[in-house]
Amino acid sequence: MAVLRLVLGDQLSGGLTALEGLDPAADTVLMAEVRDEATYVRHHKQKIALVFAAMRNHAERLRARGVRVRYVAIDDPDNSGSITGELARALAAGVYDRAVLTECGEWRLAEHLAAFAEGAGLPVEIREDRRFICSHDRFRRWASGKSQLRMEFFYREMRRATGLLMDGDQPEGGRWNYDAENRKKAPRGVKPPQRLRITPNAIAQGAMADVACLFPDHFGALHDFGWPTTAEEAETVLEDFLANILPGFGDWQDAMAEDQPWMWHGLISTSLNLGLLDPVDVCRRAEAVYRAGRAPLNAVEGFIRQILGWREFVRGIYWLKAPEYRARNFLDADRNLPWFYWSGETDMACVADVVKTTRENAYAHHIQRLMVTGNLALLLGVHPDAVDDWYMAVYADAYEWVEMPNTRGMALFADGGIVGSKPYAASGAYIDRMSDYCGGCRYDVKSKSGDAACPFNRLYWGFLERNRGRLRDNPRLAMPYRTLDGFGEARRAALAAEAEACRTLLGATPRD
Repeated sequence: MAVLRLVLGDQLSGGLTALEGLDPAADTVLMAEVRDEATYVRHHKQKIALVFAAMRNHAERLRARGVRVRYVAIDDPDNSGSITGELARALAAGVYDRAVLTECGEWRLAEHLAAFAEGAGLPVEIREDRRFICSHDRFRRWASGKSQLRMEFFYREMRRATGLLMDGDQPEGGRWNYDAENRKKAPRGVKPPQRLRITPNAIAQGAMADVACLFPDHFGALHDFGWPTTAEEAETVLEDFLANILPGFGDWQDAMAEDQPWMWHGLISTSLNLGLLDPVDVCRRAEAVYRAGRAPLNAVEGFIRQILGWREFVRGIYWLKAPEYRARNFLDADRNLPWFYWSGETDMACVADVVKTTRENAYAHHIQRLMVTGNLALLLGVHPDAVDDWYMAVYADAYEWVEMPNTRGMALFADGGIVGSKPYAASGAYIDRMSDYCGGCRYDVKSKSGDAACPFNRLYWGFLERNRGRLRDNPRLAMPYRTLDGFGEARRAALAAEAEACRTLLGATPRD
């Protein structure tokens, strides 16, 4: 029996379930670069080039193993423009008895593929994606009956299940979480380590040229492209991180610095999300570095928590709550995203730097995303749909299953507390504490009001006042609301007016 086996652009793993039982003599692997996937949001040029290059390299790897690959390039004149269109076109030849797929990572495409399978006229098998540590069923069992779903408790279960950083039935070192030790501002004069960036191979260069030609108006630059596009390149970046960067990751994982996009971060999220690296293997190798005495526990625990805890947790939340999660807007946020999120043309030094590195690298690290661009969008009251679209468009590691719970849940509190227990709203004092941005900024981080004051300060109290009815009873906001209540009615009204003036000044206009 001849089988058509679909491999999507983020399914570039040798152990993909769609390839289990593959018969090289009879079966064909279908891979397709399609406009629907490149443009449902206007993805960063580097994101499209990364996926296309990684797909093309993976196809060559399969061919080298003797596998027949039907590869549809983006410039193929017969390209239908969609994954389902390419499935239909391949099956129309009448040589296949069935099709086999691995479940995809985004609800949008999953719906299209399920509808296609229903009307395909031959068997279409959609298999579980076993490249993740926690299956959908396991996450549902963990979540069942719980009034609150907290990552910390899920993470502890994953530690027990995998044995990672465990000492018998207790956590290594006696504590589950060393987050309190991982919030240091990088000392003045300390330079982050040099980072290994990958020189694009010939296949990657070809993908970059195609993107420059076919998607010239998309956001972002291509000239600094340095992402791994093969499993071997991903392995090289991982080895460099484990040997040279991981020891400092714990202390300074939350630190930010102007013109320092990488800091001590792993730069492996693109490779994990494409399938070039295996998450369990990555975690076990980080643990081995600790066991060998080459990195401290706070660094290794913090790194493993990002993968074993947070990455698995947000995927679980996405599939547990989809599709209605995409419509959540707990705070009734109703403003447009200001243009400077795209242009970088703002006097806010922190925002300008994050947008610049995002444009140049299709990357910003998690605190830049959460506490600069995410925090500002929260304080401005930007509609979650606009923020979702921006994060999906600008980052090379963004896929809806990981992006949406981070954005709509963690950054915007639009889910009402499913992902995070409180909104991550902060004034300029947080950014000043964790970065060097404020020293050279036109705005005064110490001032609370007026045109010269830091916009984060001008917006913060107005955000709390505007959302008093929704947030006043949140126990983690009890202290700021007691402070706000002590200001008196007249001052609260003035703070609300200050925030409204700042929202207007920054271009967060009401949505039509």
